[in-house]
Amino acid sequence: MSSPITSWDGASTVFTYADKPAIMGFILLVAVAVTVFAIWATVRHEKHSYSSPMPKTKK
Repeated sequence: MSSPITSWDGASTVFTYADKPAIMGFILLVAVAVTVFAIWATVRHEKHSYSSPMPKTKK
């Protein structure tokens, strides 16, 4: 099976939202929010997982 492309002359790339800074900013904001949420959820889970079920007593 061969490719229907015989030449790369005139090939171009299309960046759908490159000329729309508001959409690019929104995508960036969503990416930052998802990253912060993932870090927060991980910290919350780890604190819960490693907390001792036994009450601490003073010696």
